[in-house]
Amino acid sequence: MNLSHEEEENSLSLSKFESMLKTNKVFFFDSEEFEDIILHYMDTGRLNLAKKALKLGLEQHPKSTGLKLVQVEMLVYEDKLDIAEKLLNELYAIEPTNEEIYIQKANIHSKRDEHEKAIEFLKIALKYTDDYADVYSMIGMEYLFMDNLELAKENFIKCLDEDTEDYSALYNVVYCFDFLDQNEEAIVYLNKFIDKNPYSEVAWHQLGRQYYALKNYEKAVWAFEYATLIDESFLGAIMEKAKSYEKLKKFQEAIDCYKIAIELDDPSSFVLLRMAKCYERLGNAEFALNFYLKTVHEDPLLDKGWIAITDFYIRQKNYQKALYYVNKAIGIDGDNPLYWKRFAAVNSALHFFEEAEYGYRKAFESGDVNLDTFTLWTDVLQFLGEFETAIEILLEATNLFPEEYEIEYRLAGLYFLSNENIKGNFHLNNGLRLNYKNKTVLKDYFPVVWERTEVQNQIAKFKK
Repeated sequence: MNLSHEEEENSLSLSKFESMLKTNKVFFFDSEEFEDIILHYMDTGRLNLAKKALKLGLEQHPKSTGLKLVQVEMLVYEDKLDIAEKLLNELYAIEPTNEEIYIQKANIHSKRDEHEKAIEFLKIALKYTDDYADVYSMIGMEYLFMDNLELAKENFIKCLDEDTEDYSALYNVVYCFDFLDQNEEAIVYLNKFIDKNPYSEVAWHQLGRQYYALKNYEKAVWAFEYATLIDESFLGAIMEKAKSYEKLKKFQEAIDCYKIAIELDDPSSFVLLRMAKCYERLGNAEFALNFYLKTVHEDPLLDKGWIAITDFYIRQKNYQKALYYVNKAIGIDGDNPLYWKRFAAVNSALHFFEEAEYGYRKAFESGDVNLDTFTLWTDVLQFLGEFETAIEILLEATNLFPEEYEIEYRLAGLYFLSNENIKGNFHLNNGLRLNYKNKTVLKDYFPVVWERTEVQNQIAKFKK
């Protein structure tokens, strides 16, 4: 790797400084060398070495404003804000036009959550700085802290007007557009940005993301394609292009993208799972199964992988295999309600109703309170003749779903089967009131009750 001249000098300075520490010899460095050494150690989290370098630097250059400003930065880093502020005031008296003084004052106010004051000092810094981009970016961040997304966006755009390669600012601009639900406006801005910077793969990628958010998947593919033409190893753009192809039902093209992603990086369980689903959509069950198995091999704790392979066998109507894999999943994570729900569904398909009831009960105990969990659970209990338990569960479900016809029709049927006709009529009326059209729930799940004369009379009376 070829180092720039500046990087080489920094590397030599660091080597020389560390050699000095080992030998206890005192070498001379100019003040800027000390600044670079100190900032390097601060950036890499080696604060003790940064402090040693600062101490030696100030001994050799006691009047250096640059070193004192680095000292301020260190004090701010350590939350010694009052000391830092006092030192800044001393420096201000000497160099009132030094933009770094105002930037550090802004940092202090920012740390105190005084973001408006921080912005005031940054605006003063703009008068004296040559690096407008950096200051606009800092102003943008202060507005972000204040949740003023519009002004944050405005300042990040100003930053990019000064420095089109500040990708951090570009990401922040797009974040603001996203947060404000301004996808169309983001597209307009990014297209203008790309007109001036056609080889910005990051801008093309962000443009693709905006089109994807608007469900314009053709345009999303187009934008991601440009991002990958500029940078063939842009993994994020390749992955999102694949997802866009999936949305367009172009599953082979999606697979081709995922294959490139695997060549660029170690195969992740997510990529393998997506490939499996694509192969299944193409009707290639053999390849689909192969990739489903690779998914759970790559990440045995990925619940989506185990559920996917279980569902694959359910779709194949191979319930014995499905039961085998869902049991493996439960062996890994016995508290996952999704596993227990699949366990229940598979056992129900195999007519193992006691096991199915146990599965729905475990799913509920593991935190699953979806409506279909309650209805499927009580349907199994009804089949087992456990009407009283089914009624108790449905009454509990009404606390979560107080106006749900699926529950009311089932309660009506169960009460009629239990010869509690008054309660049965009450819940039948509730069901008819909530959804008259779907009264066939009663017919489908309780055909004997449906045929009762009093039930038909009640339905006819309600219709009138």
